[in-house]
Order: sequence, then C-alpha cells, then structure tokens
Amino acid sequence: MRKLYLAHLMDDDRHNLLSLNKLTGMPRRTLQDAIAAFEDIGIRVEFVQEGSRNNAGYYRIVTWGPISSAWVDTHLTEIADLIGVVESDETAA
Repeated sequence: MRKLYLAHLMDDDRHNLLSLNKLTGMPRRTLQDAIAAFEDIGIRVEFVQEGSRNNAGYYRIVTWGPISSAWVDTHLTEIADLIGVVESDETAA
C-alpha cells in the first residue's frame, strides 16, 4: 500500500525525496526502498534530473502498469489510514 500511496503523490505533483519525506513523515531510506521496489508491482518510475546536482530533480511515474491510478485516487484516504500516514491538506486535494 505504501508504494501505491507514494506513486499517487509522484503522479500528482513533482516530488523528490525531501518533499516526499515532508509530506509523509517516512524516513528517507524507507522512501528510497519503496521507490526502488515499484517495479515489483508493475509501476515504472524515473528520476527527472533538473540542474547539475545529483539530487536536483523529481520522480515521475512512467506507467502504472496493471494498477488503476483512478482506483488509487478513489481510495487514497483508506490507503493513508492503512499505512499510518496522516493526510495533509496538500495530499488530500
């Protein structure tokens, strides 16, 4: 469920590890592990480099694979509850 939640955030806006950490409260390493494991459920993500620094950029969902992004949108609050993330006004919008 954590992967679905993160994929929704990345598909909805431009996010890097810092912004995802601020939105979710998840540790950086947890975020990195979840993003690296997206392929396990068929989601393809890429990091779009902006600028010369290695971490300057954002994650972008290339494809949701077999997962319906509309279903995730509809069930976002339940997913957040299941993984223990308190949705802010930004993530709930």
